[in-house]
Amino acid sequence: MRFSGAEGRWREGLGTLRDVVRQELVTRQLTAHLPATPCRILDVGSGQGTQALRMASRGHHVTALDASRELLGILEAGIQPGMRVRTVQAEAERLAELFEPGGFDAVLCHGVLMYFDDPGPLLAGLAGMLAPGGVLSLLVRNGDALAMRPALLGDWAGALRAFDEPYYPNRVGVTARADRLAELTRRLAEQGLKVRQWYGVRVFTDVAPDGAPVPGDLDGLLAAEERAGRTDPYRAVAALTHLICQAGA
Repeated sequence: MRFSGAEGRWREGLGTLRDVVRQELVTRQLTAHLPATPCRILDVGSGQGTQALRMASRGHHVTALDASRELLGILEAGIQPGMRVRTVQAEAERLAELFEPGGFDAVLCHGVLMYFDDPGPLLAGLAGMLAPGGVLSLLVRNGDALAMRPALLGDWAGALRAFDEPYYPNRVGVTARADRLAELTRRLAEQGLKVRQWYGVRVFTDVAPDGAPVPGDLDGLLAAEERAGRTDPYRAVAALTHLICQAGA
């Protein structure tokens, strides 16, 4: 997995505008599709644990898996009394050997698929963790709008390349891969997963500079981003695509 070794750069971006927008929108979009009663959640590639901790604070039983001991340490430091959170340090490719098939009501996999050349095996592993009717929350780089960021930043050569190839240099200094919605939907269907809803994440704020602080009018910004993320044609040009999928009953 290409992300290994980039933890330091990732940590530098925590709490900045782009991170806050991403995390807040994903939380809002995800919770609309989860039951109010406690359920079993597996967060694959949990990183610093923003979503894992938020789901645990809502009463869910969360298992957070990540390969980075550094990032799991941040997560563990945020666990509050009463939260039911288990952490597992392991690669995402080891799901089948670590957990029983069908053992989770919801599986989260946010910002992970982009670091795999072939997403097929990981998608199969994620699908295998879901109980019948379970929900998969998948956040990927939007391959249908990959030229937007370089073009808006005036990188015309990068924009032209993005029309024809799925790979791009991301902000933590790693070459990553983008997914197109139609192709990803087809791959998910092969694993018995139906896309119930999809959203855009960071329609307006993706080109914010590295380290950009959170503005005073955060509520207004988030309201605009949330509206755009569920509205055509805006969601189709967002930096990230958030898919809510459901396993067959």
